[in-house]
Amino acid sequence: MYRALYRKWRPNQFDDVVGQQHITQTLRNELVANKLAHAYLFTGSRGTGKTTCAKILAKAVNCEHMVDGNPCNECEVCRGIDSGAILDVVEIDAASNNGVDNIRDLREETNYTPVRAKYRVYIIDEVHMLSIGAFNALLKTLEEPPEYVKFILATTEVHKLPATILSRCQRFDFKRIEPEDIAERLATVAEGEDITLEREAALLIARVADGALRDALSLLDQCAGQSDTVTADLVSRVAGLTGREHLFRLAECIRQNDCAGALTVIDELHTASCDMERLCAQLIEHYRNLMIIRAVNRPSGLIVCTSSELELLEEQAKGYTLEGIMHVLSVLEEAAASMRKGANRRIEAELAFVKLCTPNADTSVESLLRRVAELEKAVRSGVAAAPAVPRTESAAPSPAAKPLPNGECAAWADILQELKTVNMPMFAILADSSARVQDQYLVIASPNPSVGAMLKAGSNAVDLKKAVFSVTGCRYKIGVERPSEPPAPPAPEDDPLASFLKEAKKMGVDIQTT
Repeated sequence: MYRALYRKWRPNQFDDVVGQQHITQTLRNELVANKLAHAYLFTGSRGTGKTTCAKILAKAVNCEHMVDGNPCNECEVCRGIDSGAILDVVEIDAASNNGVDNIRDLREETNYTPVRAKYRVYIIDEVHMLSIGAFNALLKTLEEPPEYVKFILATTEVHKLPATILSRCQRFDFKRIEPEDIAERLATVAEGEDITLEREAALLIARVADGALRDALSLLDQCAGQSDTVTADLVSRVAGLTGREHLFRLAECIRQNDCAGALTVIDELHTASCDMERLCAQLIEHYRNLMIIRAVNRPSGLIVCTSSELELLEEQAKGYTLEGIMHVLSVLEEAAASMRKGANRRIEAELAFVKLCTPNADTSVESLLRRVAELEKAVRSGVAAAPAVPRTESAAPSPAAKPLPNGECAAWADILQELKTVNMPMFAILADSSARVQDQYLVIASPNPSVGAMLKAGSNAVDLKKAVFSVTGCRYKIGVERPSEPPAPPAPEDDPLASFLKEAKKMGVDIQTT
């Protein structure tokens, strides 16, 4: 029966483990010096060799003819462990055996001495899946196991383990394997399997695998199933790196503020049953690549793509500022979070693209930084940017218009009607007001005390100035007439009785009042 490459080429001694020399050398030294711990914890991301090293260590501690810390793989014990004939090495999947009863059974088994091997070795994979009760049941045995028992725990999520477990184990952290090391291992496997593997294809597989050698071997296995010659184009097709033209189209729509074009592409993708959350994740990855290109001098080692696609990314990145890319990433991250909560993912995607393609509608700090960066880029390029709104601050009259005479503004009613079409709240505030012209000022008199505050809020003053200019053809500064101070109330007259008593007291007459 055919065996997958990652199973067939699994290392059977420490020297064959790729990219984890800092761990394998330490384990070999402990084996040679016979200074073994009673419990080990192997942690790291998937496919980096945790279970493989656990199995090699289980063989090495029981090997009858150990060679420089490596199992010989030839003695009866090594062959029996590999074939499963020797039951003293037990591998437990904590994902499906995570209850208290499972751990109690394990504790009962530790009371029995090994049958054939020197040690009973328990390899508990994905140990973070154990329940709290199971962890508590394991504590005492893990701290003081019988001298013939060894524990090897493996996990990808070490932060989920209780501190009481961590303190009882000797911990080894497996790092992600470097792409060059993965590519060399793939070349060795390809040579042994009579597969023609191009160097560029091997490096592309290594970058797609993201530090996991098992994933790399699985992808090589999948590519070899289509052709005995594995090229970069074949890897790109199998790994799903091709067919991403829509990402470039959407990114170009955002760069050109083409809202209609972006919504059209989204409609096409939605019709083709594209998941909007998946599309958002792909776009985040796309803009991450653009960010790397803008921020790093040599981005090829940090981006997973073919050389032709890298050229397209570099060309598209020229049209973006780093601030603009970061703003897009921020909006897409918010959209992805909303999609997981909202009922309609398409609407969330469309809202995000409308915001990205209409910068003036987005008042966030990131959007403002993006617009400032684009203006700075335009200035450096020598491109003059037109003002977004016409100037209204100047009080100089238009050459074709005649200034209004000082005094009561006869056109005030027409001005209010013009204001009504653009700013109804401000029109309502000024409904009972009047105005007079005083040189370059249009002074408003109103019984409503909130007129001054309203003119300072938002674009109310700008809208009023536009209405004045539209009716009169002249530009005026706006003033508000202060209401006159009400006359002070007259001082109350003195009480006649008090005055009489005061005069009597001066004359030496003491009059008692009741």
